[in-house]
Amino acid sequence: MTVTESKRPRLPEWLRIQLPTSDTFSQTRNLLGELKLHTVCESAKCPNHWECWSKGTATFMIAGDRCTRACGFCAVATAKPLPLEADEPLRVAEATRRMKLKHVVITAVARDDVADGGAEHFRQTIEKVRELNPKTVIEILVPDFQDSAASIEMVLAANPQIFNHNLETVRRLTPEVRHRATYDRSLSVLRKAKQTQNAKRKTQNSFFTKSGLMLGLGEREAEVLEAMQDLRAAGCDILTLGQYLQPTLKHLPMVEFVPPAKFAEYQTHAEAMGFIHVASGPLVRSSYHADEFNAPSVPV
Repeated sequence: MTVTESKRPRLPEWLRIQLPTSDTFSQTRNLLGELKLHTVCESAKCPNHWECWSKGTATFMIAGDRCTRACGFCAVATAKPLPLEADEPLRVAEATRRMKLKHVVITAVARDDVADGGAEHFRQTIEKVRELNPKTVIEILVPDFQDSAASIEMVLAANPQIFNHNLETVRRLTPEVRHRATYDRSLSVLRKAKQTQNAKRKTQNSFFTKSGLMLGLGEREAEVLEAMQDLRAAGCDILTLGQYLQPTLKHLPMVEFVPPAKFAEYQTHAEAMGFIHVASGPLVRSSYHADEFNAPSVPV
């Protein structure tokens, strides 16, 4: 599998979306512009951003819009990052307040240029969001922090309810798909997060780890099932499965469109393995409909 300049295939019917007509889309865009916030919706060219913004929600991307890595699947720009903005945590908190979000998802670019990988910036953002929005469930989608226990613990010190780190693909494809990341490192990050937070809390049902896989990159069914089992062995609670779509012709090509029936089959397997919540479908992304996870013991 290599990056090519070949023409992208025509989307099947189940991946075609209708553009929104509501005023909420423009209101969301204007609010994000006013507060000078980045979103993974735009930077990663998410196919769902029209729907999400039309519903008045977005996934905030902190620590800038320049990533220190160059993963073959990701549309976020790879460049020398700018300095972290000290007032960004407050701006994210204010956007969460104005948008009246009951469940907020906060992600970030990889910041290998700073010692803690941006962990302290994550911590400050979580704390500011909670300060202005005490009843909002906070989900974070983090880079791997190079598996630094200190960085992971720094983020967890702010007590997010959901800690998400994506495995992205199966073991065999990881070296080609994820620049400078490794399959086992990602599993270790999830394992550390679960063990660290459970040691602090009275109940294991008050904190959840989450991960996701892209399908359509040439993975085999047995490899997908193995990845699911590896995630469960690492203590992962929540799983997302979605179709990989090539952002531009310079990114990794898509090998196949996975039909909805196959996503449903994978969901059945995942639920049988013990994942407490599974979102599996062609248009599913890490934060797509994230607020549909309603664990009764998530504290706010």
